[in-house]
Amino acid sequence: MIPRHLKIGVAVLLAAVLVMAFYLRRMRSETDTHAADTRPVTAPVAGPTEQVNLYVAYDDPGVLHAQAARIALPAGRQQRAQELLRALLQMYLDKTSPHPLPAGADIRDVYMVDPGLAVIDLNAAFADGHRSGVLIEELTIASLVQTLAANIPGINRVKILVDGKDRETLAGHADLTQFFDTGAMSRTAEQLASGPQ
Repeated sequence: MIPRHLKIGVAVLLAAVLVMAFYLRRMRSETDTHAADTRPVTAPVAGPTEQVNLYVAYDDPGVLHAQAARIALPAGRQQRAQELLRALLQMYLDKTSPHPLPAGADIRDVYMVDPGLAVIDLNAAFADGHRSGVLIEELTIASLVQTLAANIPGINRVKILVDGKDRETLAGHADLTQFFDTGAMSRTAEQLASGPQ
């Protein structure tokens, strides 16, 4: 015969196990509903806040519009370019973005190769998760190139890399093997600003 105190002890332990299982299951479901923010974290920028124009893509009407913003910009051209594009990217990574980009998309770096050439190095998440489509990809490229050209004087060509390497297309359509002429991109941006003809 099993002693009564042993039966009570086993019953209490079994009840504790059931309560803990219920509690852990509830905590796990709450954690799943609160998705982690996967946006990259950047170091704070030291520099004065300046008024800039970000060229923001809007998918539904298929247009590109200049949008004024105040952001902190460092003195160096390369660092300024990085901060401009990161500010633009933050708009696209927001839940209410008019041109959503994939979670984890980031600008790895921007290089000023010579006074007239800027090289934008995107991370793999940016390109691999980018939505495919001629207009969607063209809007992204025009947005990046025009934002740089409008805010950093002297840039007349832009090259886009993915993880430091050439890539044929952004997401199957937009050719990334070429250099983008900022004058031609400015005309494209004007056409996109007026909307589809």
